[in-house]
Amino acid sequence: MNNENLRNACADASEAMAKLNLDDHAELRSKLDYCIGSYDFDKNPEGLYQYGKTTLEALKKFKAKNPRKVNKKTIDNLELALKG
Repeated sequence: MNNENLRNACADASEAMAKLNLDDHAELRSKLDYCIGSYDFDKNPEGLYQYGKTTLEALKKFKAKNPRKVNKKTIDNLELALKG
């Protein structure tokens, strides 16, 4: 996996959080979106890894309580991209 895959997986996760209206994760989503934009500018994936991991944990917790609301593929893609 390369950094572009991580960037795209993070973008998908951000979209998933937006669709779910996870207000308690609005700050996390904002930081993730910032890191995606930053990566697009300088190609440094450090923030994507940091906030990608936090986002993955948040989505997994939400899915545990709401199994049908989070697409498993979104979580799997993010998890795979983070393993790099």
